[in-house]
Amino acid sequence: MKFVIPKENLSELITQIQNIVSHKPTIPILSNFLIEAENGELIITATDLTVGMRCHGDAKVIEEGAITLPAKRFFQLTRELTAPSLEITSSDGETSELKAGTSKFKFHGMHQKDFPALPDLNSAISFEMEQKVLKEMFFRTSFAASREDSRYVLTGILFKIQNKKGLFVGADGKRLAEISTDLLVDDTSESELIFPLKAVEEIYKSLSEKGDVKVFLMPDKIALEIGRTTIVTKLLSGTYPDFKRIIPEKLETKVNLHREELISLLKQVSLFTDEDNQSVRFLFSDGLLSLKANHSSIGEGEVSMPVNYHKEPLAIAFNPHIFLDILRHSRDETIQLGLNDPYNPGIITDQSTARFVIMPMRLNES
Repeated sequence: MKFVIPKENLSELITQIQNIVSHKPTIPILSNFLIEAENGELIITATDLTVGMRCHGDAKVIEEGAITLPAKRFFQLTRELTAPSLEITSSDGETSELKAGTSKFKFHGMHQKDFPALPDLNSAISFEMEQKVLKEMFFRTSFAASREDSRYVLTGILFKIQNKKGLFVGADGKRLAEISTDLLVDDTSESELIFPLKAVEEIYKSLSEKGDVKVFLMPDKIALEIGRTTIVTKLLSGTYPDFKRIIPEKLETKVNLHREELISLLKQVSLFTDEDNQSVRFLFSDGLLSLKANHSSIGEGEVSMPVNYHKEPLAIAFNPHIFLDILRHSRDETIQLGLNDPYNPGIITDQSTARFVIMPMRLNES
């Protein structure tokens, strides 16, 4: 194998893929990435056996071939090099030489035959959607997914295909985010799968505001083709909880709130929440919302804003940081908060199909 490639092109490919490489690989070759030179292209592949990524870039291929190289050190070296172009040669499939100007480096790799192969996508069910739409779906839901391994299924994003629509859901037991979009699939197409968060984060970084993404569905995997990059991920096994049972069917009270003003006020009053009990009391009275919090050693804070509320006074408590997270992932100048009582979830919506559920806290903890 022998090829020449501009340093910037190689760095861009490696930067895109290096997060896939496992920090604690279960087998040694997973700390490497696979480099293939063929048909005027350089193809770099990495996998941790859960998420895999393959990136294509242009290169001057003098002799076709393949090798796996230690990802971390190779990435660190290419980042430090100043030569405009790099030449990489491998004669035995296990050792490679990198030339950069007058500098020379040798890497001990592993033979490509030992590198785990990504699945063949030819037999997979596929459809296309806009990159910006998928990016929006992940932005609106992934923040709400659980980061605790003990809630295994909730560490992923539910993707449900039904009635030519795609529903995306993220939840962690304290909040839930869901949003839907139309899909170009058959009327009979139905699937329910769970993306692991690592895959969602890597896919999100690869998506842009233009162009389409091709989605490939397999029994236990999903793959996405984004331009010259392919990402394949195993799906989380298990059944996603019946989240619809916690969403109130009817709401007694609906209040319109200026999103940016509420964000500002919540940031202020949250400074007076106790670390062990991060709770802010929302007090609704005629035409006014007051936010109150107190800290046993710092003091207390109270802020207010005008609202379209004209019923009996209502008090409910929420975690301000969870509420702020939802507001940051909402759209529009004004959002709507739907409530029934101090003990049941609140619903936050904007003008899109997104819906956010936030669980209340006990008032006596405020």
